Amino acid sequence: MTTTSLGSVKRYRTRYGRTTKYKAAQMDSLYNGRRLKCPYCSKDAVKRTFVGVWECRHCAVKFSGRAYTPEKSVQAVAEEA
Repeated sequence: MTTTSLGSVKRYRTRYGRTTKYKAAQMDSLYNGRRLKCPYCSKDAVKRTFVGVWECRHCAVKFSGRAYTPEKSVQAVAEEA
């Protein structure tokens, strides 16, 4: 892994270790890097309100998901079925 693949985590420089910075870079890219699609209206307008709560700016629906992604966990999907 080079410093170019770390993206915004380069701000940590030599602190915290390679593995921790790699995990933080993955989390940053999931949360900030891509546009998130609403499961109700299929528009790319989902924004995180706070940890685990997401809101669609198009249809104004609030729903719960994971901390850094709006998808539900595998266990929650299995319990609904």
